[in-house]
Amino acid sequence: MKTSLVITTYNWPEALELVLLSLLKQSVLPYEILIADDGSTKNTKQLIKSYSSKFESGINHIWQKDDGFQKTSILNKSIAKANGDYIIQIDGDIIIHTHFIKDHVKKAKKGFFIHGSRTFLNDSSSQKAIRNLIINFSIFSPGITNRFNSLHSLFLSKFLSNKNKNLKGTRGCNFSFWKQDFIKVNGYNEDMIGWGKEDTELSCRLINSGLQKIKLKCLAVCYHLHHKISSKKGLNINNSILTLVIKEKREICINGINKYAN
Repeated sequence: MKTSLVITTYNWPEALELVLLSLLKQSVLPYEILIADDGSTKNTKQLIKSYSSKFESGINHIWQKDDGFQKTSILNKSIAKANGDYIIQIDGDIIIHTHFIKDHVKKAKKGFFIHGSRTFLNDSSSQKAIRNLIINFSIFSPGITNRFNSLHSLFLSKFLSNKNKNLKGTRGCNFSFWKQDFIKVNGYNEDMIGWGKEDTELSCRLINSGLQKIKLKCLAVCYHLHHKISSKKGLNINNSILTLVIKEKREICINGINKYAN
């Protein structure tokens, strides 16, 4: 199985550097790394270039012009270019545990997709991490919330993880799926613009297509850097789209990844 790690980012190279540093410490590296960049300036490009040579696979930087929050389109463009058959998706403000990639690979199963959990770093801990390039955190670290989510335990995960068909706990920042399943439902819905619900809407269509979700606990641990809450402009439209997908049990979106097919 070849894994493609897709990292979304937008104009926060300081956070992205911590993500890449934590990626360098992985017990198992992905087959390839793609950064889905929703219009960042040259500072992000320079950072990616400086880190690309540190990875045997290099880093594939996919960039699109800044035209507002267009996460769905940059993800579709990036995943269309992915050579792996299994996609692991994270955000560019997520510091990942040493076994993060290994855990997703270990739990990947045909007929399923995975949503993991996250621990939040408070503002003080986040700023300290950025200033000092700190990537090592644990359940005992100060300045974290959702502390239990930072516990890494294969034993406990066997009891606390579960398989289901509900949308609770959707986490696009800690998400993995088979590329063929993603293509089958036509990927992210690009009618959803602005922040919010794009990952839930995709998950709903994956479930409608016959897949089950693995809600992963105590594995694939990650730490979310504190930042200001994104603008929720457009959320009403996205909620309306999600409501229709749920009501009509839609599997496929019209405005999706197929436009980027080779």
